[in-house]
Amino acid sequence: MFILIGIIIGATAGIACGWFFGTDMLAIKWLGDFFLDTLKMLIVPLIVAAVISGVASLGDVRKLGRLGGITVTYYFITTAMAVLLGLILVNIIQPGAGLSPPAGVSTDLSDKEVGVTEILLSLVNPNIVSAAAEGLFLPLIVFSIMLAAALTTVGKRGEHVIEFFNGINDAMMTLVTWLMYLAPIGIFALIAARLGQAGGGAAFLAELRAVGAYVVTVLLGLALHFGVLVAILVGLGRQKLTFITGLGRALLTAFGTASSSATLPLTMECTRECGIGERAVRFVLPLGSTVNMNGTALYEAVAAMFIAQAYGIDLSIGQQAIVFVTASLAAVGAAGIPEAGLVTMVIVLKAVGLPLDGIALLLAVDWFLDRFRTVINIWGDAVGAAVVQRLAPDVSGDTQ
Repeated sequence: MFILIGIIIGATAGIACGWFFGTDMLAIKWLGDFFLDTLKMLIVPLIVAAVISGVASLGDVRKLGRLGGITVTYYFITTAMAVLLGLILVNIIQPGAGLSPPAGVSTDLSDKEVGVTEILLSLVNPNIVSAAAEGLFLPLIVFSIMLAAALTTVGKRGEHVIEFFNGINDAMMTLVTWLMYLAPIGIFALIAARLGQAGGGAAFLAELRAVGAYVVTVLLGLALHFGVLVAILVGLGRQKLTFITGLGRALLTAFGTASSSATLPLTMECTRECGIGERAVRFVLPLGSTVNMNGTALYEAVAAMFIAQAYGIDLSIGQQAIVFVTASLAAVGAAGIPEAGLVTMVIVLKAVGLPLDGIALLLAVDWFLDRFRTVINIWGDAVGAAVVQRLAPDVSGDTQ
């Protein structure tokens, strides 16, 4: 509770200091970078240990099919719901109508295009060490699942290796607990420095006024989807609303870091404290931090339609259906790092022939919206763990 209060104070102070002191806050940016980099340092060993110990604890690898099926189905349905909600809102509010598109402005994102084929290929990598170093965690998760499944078939020798990874997992969670004492300072510095980089409160308000309707549309969509996930949590997950406050530290850290991957260690700790079983936590959350991006999917659908409206391009129902599909797929390919959605946005724009220059309309406020959509990404993962535990009770037990 004391850490949660500290994080709230740190976030509030960060907003106030960044707002009033502007670029002076860049001097403390290194404190935020130190906290964020320390969190990231824990990700690779945590993912490997959590996934291997979680999958291995199933015993019979055939249970992995049920666990994986329910998890992927949940991811698909909630992502589709988020995109559909975004499309409905952007068609009603029309935030881009009457807005002048940028003239002669281009971006350097086109060389980072990610297509459907690339998303499928991202499941594997010839060098998982290199992939982990580059922040490509999906191949690492796939390898860990395969290794865990193999370890369950080799008898006593496999059991010794599984115990080794169980020990690493416990040690990593202890490190996370220690690191959380730095969270209030780190989140304060991250928010203050980023708002200062935007030029302070006055400059940020000017940016908001320019694309205010777009910002309102995205935030409204994210808020409504948060409510949808709460309904799923209560209805399917059979959890009480105190689950929200239990995730408070993770959600506030997600807001401060704007990184699903960096928040993963804390998400696992908070979800576990809310009563979700080890096996569901260790499998669902690492996978979700990579492929389950509800907030990013909603944002990309709204952003694509906003750009179309700003350029006076009327997208048909068929073209909007393409936006629906590509936004859902592009969210899977988005890395769990700050503002990664801008890169995968290229998929959506190219799918319906929208100008890539339109991304320039989003740049001024994307860092701000990124924090909110990261919160939704994290919340969706945590709700998913609760739902999987409820629908697959045979995998919800504790391995301790």
